[in-house]
Amino acid sequence: MDDTTAAELAATAEAKSVQDYIDELPAWADGTRLKSAPMTAMQWRIWLLAATGKFFEGFVVFLTGVALPLIVREFHIAPAEKGIISAASLAGILFGALLLGGLSDYFGRKRMFIAEMIIFVAFLALLLLCSNFVSLAICLFGLGLALGCDYPTAHMIISENIPSANRGKLVLGAFGFQALGALAGTGVGALVLVLVPDLSAWRWMYATAIIPALAVTVGRFFVVESANWLAVRGAHDEAEQSVGRLLRRIPQYPASIRLARNGANDGEEGRGRQSFLALFNSRNRRATIFASVPWFIQDLGTYGIGIFTPVILAAAIGGGADHIRSLSDVISDDILAAKGAALIDILLLVGIACAVMLADRFGRIRLQIIGFIGCAAGLLLASFSVDAAGEAKITLIFAGFMLFDFMTNLGPNAQTYLLAGEVFPTEVRGMGAGFAAAFAKIGAVATAFLFPILLAGIGTRLLLYGLIVASLLGAVVTWLYRIETTGVNLDRIGR
Repeated sequence: MDDTTAAELAATAEAKSVQDYIDELPAWADGTRLKSAPMTAMQWRIWLLAATGKFFEGFVVFLTGVALPLIVREFHIAPAEKGIISAASLAGILFGALLLGGLSDYFGRKRMFIAEMIIFVAFLALLLLCSNFVSLAICLFGLGLALGCDYPTAHMIISENIPSANRGKLVLGAFGFQALGALAGTGVGALVLVLVPDLSAWRWMYATAIIPALAVTVGRFFVVESANWLAVRGAHDEAEQSVGRLLRRIPQYPASIRLARNGANDGEEGRGRQSFLALFNSRNRRATIFASVPWFIQDLGTYGIGIFTPVILAAAIGGGADHIRSLSDVISDDILAAKGAALIDILLLVGIACAVMLADRFGRIRLQIIGFIGCAAGLLLASFSVDAAGEAKITLIFAGFMLFDFMTNLGPNAQTYLLAGEVFPTEVRGMGAGFAAAFAKIGAVATAFLFPILLAGIGTRLLLYGLIVASLLGAVVTWLYRIETTGVNLDRIGR
């Protein structure tokens, strides 16, 4: 064997996959390796900018619940139109996840990461100028398009740039900003109602998000492209540069980067572009069902309860007037309900905090099943309030909804999002996660549209019973199609 051949073999042996470099542990001069690799400045920048996307989703969707009574009164909206307004942003999320989310597999994670925020800011600004029901529905739909694109894109740009051992806690930590946004949305809604007690208050509520959204848009221009995506498409030189920028630290490690041209980063069944039908072939079908169906089921309850918590609380503990006589009655009841909803939403934060701590230790599947069962228990507890009165009625509603919020963010609301971005191979990860999010939002849209109609038609008790059955079904489907991804290297998922 000549020296040239030996050198080539040595170089090949040293070549690694993108994830292997990200997972590589630093070593002291004596050869002792650290237990974990510290995050670089670029990795933290990517994480924070992705987390803000989830914040805006929770903020806008839950803020709509507070703004809805004012919007209904200003535009004289009928019950069916009220359902459309409630469902507009969720419908946008559905189409955004399906149509835009998958584009990250073609144009790159970074480009779509930026594009979604530009769309979000544009429709947020237009929302403030709405003068009728149609323009309002269009703008809320546009906001949803941007948020839907963010579902797969934000997950992937985090998970493809961080160590496997910390993927669960960091992805869920970012996802937890959705709960923070929900709490902020109801809190800001209540504060604006106090400061601006008139029909224009709902415009000021949405206006508070414009400047922060602009800052996030600018920040997203200064992140690196996913080296995993570049490598799968054969752009290995660019991928090596991207890994170098991602892992820049002092002292520097790894000292040099050479990506494998074959093997870990190259799929056996075709690299680069894949058709949408690839999600349903024998290789990916189980992952598609597992990522989509439980998420659909959990969205039935999470968005229905989340959006209409202020409405339900207003009916149970409102200002006392059987019939709204004036604008002051609307605002008074809305403020009281928003404060109650904000108190309940705190449990969303507690739930996601527990999910962050337990996902990598306890396992995604176990937490999702426990969470679904806990959601059913919370809804059952809330249903007992129908036969109660006075303080007992209020206690049961609060206890049931707080248990529901805690268990949904500990389990299905957090874990379905995490799993959807993990169970697919890199070449179809954007399409797979986008399809799962879109399929889930069919449930969210249906719930948001039908919830006020069903609430008036069949009553609170039967509506809650239906959601209880759905939650238990979610636990069953999770167990039957389970794919555990805890601690698994993304390069090896789907192989």
